[in-house]
Amino acid sequence: MYSYSQPASVASSTSNGSPTELFNGLGSEMPNQPPHSTTPMPSASGAVDARTPPNTVQAACLACRAKHLKCDGKNPCSRCQVSDAECIYVASRRGYKGPRRNPAPNPNKRHATDSPPSVGGDSCPMLLGATVSTAAPPTLGTFNPVLALPESPATPFAPPGSGLNSIQLYRNPYLNGTNGALVESSPRPQTVPERCVDSFYYYFYPGHPAVLPKDYLLKMAKERDLDHLLAAMRWVGSLYIDAGPARATFFEEAMRLVYAADVVKDGYLVQAMVILLIGLDGSCQQEKAREILSDVERIAIEIGLYTRAFATMNGGGIPRLEESWRRTWWDLFVVDGMVAGVHRQTNFLLFDIVADVGLPCEEHEYLSGSVPRPMYLEDFDDQLFSGEEREFSSFAYRVASIRNLGRMMRLPNSGFPNEENVNRIESLLSNWRMHLPASKQDSLNKDCQLDEMMFQAHMINHACSIILHQPLSQLDSSPARDVTACAPHRAVQSGENFNIHTKHIITAACEISKMVTYNVPITSHTHFFTCVLTLSSIVHLSKWALEFFIHDEDDLRQQIRLNIGALNKLSNVWKAASTASAQVRGVAQEIYRAKKAQQSNPSFWVGFTQEEIISSMAADEGIMSEINTMLTSAP
Repeated sequence: MYSYSQPASVASSTSNGSPTELFNGLGSEMPNQPPHSTTPMPSASGAVDARTPPNTVQAACLACRAKHLKCDGKNPCSRCQVSDAECIYVASRRGYKGPRRNPAPNPNKRHATDSPPSVGGDSCPMLLGATVSTAAPPTLGTFNPVLALPESPATPFAPPGSGLNSIQLYRNPYLNGTNGALVESSPRPQTVPERCVDSFYYYFYPGHPAVLPKDYLLKMAKERDLDHLLAAMRWVGSLYIDAGPARATFFEEAMRLVYAADVVKDGYLVQAMVILLIGLDGSCQQEKAREILSDVERIAIEIGLYTRAFATMNGGGIPRLEESWRRTWWDLFVVDGMVAGVHRQTNFLLFDIVADVGLPCEEHEYLSGSVPRPMYLEDFDDQLFSGEEREFSSFAYRVASIRNLGRMMRLPNSGFPNEENVNRIESLLSNWRMHLPASKQDSLNKDCQLDEMMFQAHMINHACSIILHQPLSQLDSSPARDVTACAPHRAVQSGENFNIHTKHIITAACEISKMVTYNVPITSHTHFFTCVLTLSSIVHLSKWALEFFIHDEDDLRQQIRLNIGALNKLSNVWKAASTASAQVRGVAQEIYRAKKAQQSNPSFWVGFTQEEIISSMAADEGIMSEINTMLTSAP
């Protein structure tokens, strides 16, 4: 309970007794029968002796109770007469036990009639009569969420069940309108569906921000049927928290509503289906996810979601809703490309659709509702030659990055492209990186918070580099042939020396490992980061399996450690990450055993210095010890 400053007119009459006296139990008399009170004995001087036992009343009126002030028990009491307030008595649930008998005097207690000692003008808050400044009650504006939230990703939505959500302040109905005091009230507990929706916005939404912001969407849900979309959001949100048996119920409800015979084919249905397919893909139900992907692609094309006019015709003149439709198309476009790139089972169908949808704006503009006039792909492609200074959103660079993946997938014989085609795509990837503005060079925004859209854009670029160059590299991938959680094994012939393609894939794999170091909860990234980490791990493991001495083995050790640690964290939510983590561990153990067998042969160390021998053996022992420690504690 917060403390309050009392007006000077009533401060002197406040009881100095125990908290039991301040929060006196109410008596059992009816309100129209005021409790009896005793009259204090006057002293010789005619004043009330303050050292006699304090007056006791059976009940205090509601107004005095609310102010934590002494009530004289009259009807109306003297305080209510002065303030012209309604004086009401309510019977106590505990009952009145009568006045205290023979209270033990406290020699250290200072009474109201005692004069405060002079302290030379200084005020001591421990002495009666001192001026005590009471701290203002905290408000949502002054509350510091950092003290209550150990992990807080860059998102405007508070985590489900956080302390910030549980603070609600209400006006006390028993205080007069001039007091303005605030008291804390117990909030209504959140239901499981509400917690799941909050979880969706906190964890999943930053990686796929297509649906309307929470408050706006819930308001829209009161005006039209959005049950299928909310059901899909609840199911995906339940993957991040302990939702119990409700998780299966949410999934069944979402699938039933999405595939209902009378469901309206519109942008909301596309949003619901995209959410479902992402959740299924991360839960190792990739075949079912591909079925939904095929269905949602067909619906999106059928309703014309890829056209510039769709947002205007279905936005109702509301800029934020129009922006949501543009984001819905481009997020489906990116997801289609990611599924095709990391699994190599589909062909990125939407890449061949000629779309003229406007590019999305920045995230803070969308959330605030200050949506600018959209720019288009032709503006983005011509920015170097138009001579105009244009700023494009992080989402736009994410779209541009996945388009490069589409161009790579359209190469003839894309499984093993020739040098000329590889160089052409590498020019696209390098140009994308070199021409990024200063604000987009990394995955942090101007407030040093994670920019998830740029995070994914860089992630896609590095993954493209590995997929493009790996077939022509000379880094033998056979040691990692059992890592198939995301895609089938791709055989690569080994060579005596590293070529330029090997350098490209090693550099990209290191950059992906570096992305783990952003100080945000790893589960707030898109689930596709699981497969990109797996791709990076295959390169690291293939390099570690080399028979000759590796000069940067310490760095390699840290990169493998980062990848496995991130996969372990992701496995708390995504089953695909758990499978990948187990496979990477198994390959690491095989490589370790093979290296130990090689090292037992004295001829293996011919040409090595003693320092190199000790360093290599220590690095191998260290990496296996850390891998086993991390995975022993993994779920």
